[in-house]
Amino acid sequence: MPIYEYRCEDCTRVTSVFVRSASAEVRATCEHCGSSKLTKLISKVARLRTNSDVLEEYGDGGGPEGIRDPRQIGRWVEKRFEEYGMEVPAETREQIARAREGDLPDAVKDV
Repeated sequence: MPIYEYRCEDCTRVTSVFVRSASAEVRATCEHCGSSKLTKLISKVARLRTNSDVLEEYGDGGGPEGIRDPRQIGRWVEKRFEEYGMEVPAETREQIARAREGDLPDAVKDV
């Protein structure tokens, strides 16, 4: 079930169209202005990397200066809390979980 993307020639915004079958005919209209003058785009492809993928590619970081992937920060933080015999606060756990899923804070995205 593909999702196709189109750029509107009138308002220049992008519209995504969900299609039930790759062989189905698509009659898309701009979801922003209603125009039918659309140009099909080549969509970006993303690959979700697991914690194992990050470890394999970047290692465990060893400390803040050795971190090459933002998701490693969570692992480093968890180790520090464990070393000090402290429980990781719930809010921190939530932030780490979101980062592992690719939802990074804006400050980290810009780096």
